[in-house]
Amino acid sequence: MPKFRRIFFIVTDGLGIGPEPRQEEFGDKGANSFLHASEVLPLNIPNWQKLGITEVAKMAGHVARNKHPLAYVGKIYEMSNGKDTLTGHWEMMGVYTKVPSPQFIEKGFPEDLLKEISKAFDGRKIIGNRHESGTVILEELGQQHIKTGDMIVYTSPDSTMQICGDEKTLGVEKLNEYAKKAREICSSRPEWNVARVISRPFVFENDKFIRTFNRHDFANKPTSHVILEDLKTKGVDVVAVGKIKDIFSGVGINTVYGPASDDENMDVAINIASSNSENQFIFVNLVQFDSHYGHRRNPIGYSENISRLDIKLGKLINAMRDDDLLIMTSDHGNDPTMPGQDHTREALPLTIFSKSFKKPKVFARPLKGLGTAGNIVARNFGVPIVETGEDIFEELI
Repeated sequence: MPKFRRIFFIVTDGLGIGPEPRQEEFGDKGANSFLHASEVLPLNIPNWQKLGITEVAKMAGHVARNKHPLAYVGKIYEMSNGKDTLTGHWEMMGVYTKVPSPQFIEKGFPEDLLKEISKAFDGRKIIGNRHESGTVILEELGQQHIKTGDMIVYTSPDSTMQICGDEKTLGVEKLNEYAKKAREICSSRPEWNVARVISRPFVFENDKFIRTFNRHDFANKPTSHVILEDLKTKGVDVVAVGKIKDIFSGVGINTVYGPASDDENMDVAINIASSNSENQFIFVNLVQFDSHYGHRRNPIGYSENISRLDIKLGKLINAMRDDDLLIMTSDHGNDPTMPGQDHTREALPLTIFSKSFKKPKVFARPLKGLGTAGNIVARNFGVPIVETGEDIFEELI
């Protein structure tokens, strides 16, 4: 029988906590998402502080030690050769990424790829084709798309092809159809094989372009076996909240709650915690640290989002039963004060909480690999552990 009947696994997408051994190699020396956001706007996180986050993450204005944290807390050094969404999430579930997926930041997508994409898009003209902020490219090309039907295709700082479409004139269904075709084309050649093709619907209302939460990520399937598959086979209800289904291409997932705001995704977890469910793994992605504040280099919004998360965290903890477990970690950093718009390679936080814990502690050593978090899940439900992290399950008492 599992030690914990339900595990809530929260990924704060794009929230890093500072230096790690390979940071300079990735061009991110000095990045610290959590600290730098707190320096721009003070954080209000009493719940996460009680759990012990400030024992492993520096926060502006904080000097007092928490001698009795309510959770096990530590910092993780990622193993894989990357700093993107798929690399981080896949490592949690057992996939080591040796060679990162191709990026097209400097010159955009090659002409031969775009010709294939245009054919698949019913011969529509492709516009954009550069590394750009989604909000900026919509301001520039959104009206042209609405008036002519030309398709906006661009890339973000990681391995993506982003395809924009107006919900009213093109429609979400057609946009997703095009994105699915683009995924097939990109996957046909290694040099084109981006990690994710993203369908980016938008609306134009009150003289403003607004990207909606009807986005859909067509990601590559995991390149090797993942813990989720074993959980599903074992009869555990694997619940994907937010981007999780897209990140794993549906592999090993039973129940899906699609992309929404971080507040709404946390509400899903809170509602499940308040129910009488059993034998569940609830896997939640909180995307807005990354998509709304990190890439857009908005440290005020980033800080505010951490403080909003803390309110929801308090509600989740209150709703949890004694035999529930909460795990919180991140897939990569995205320091909103660094130059550019790219993710940042950083140490990543680990918070492990249960009301049944007797003597939680701070892990004195950095933990190797995001699979350390996944192995807690594997050990609890009696499935094989993975090599992309440590096994610390017996240390949780």
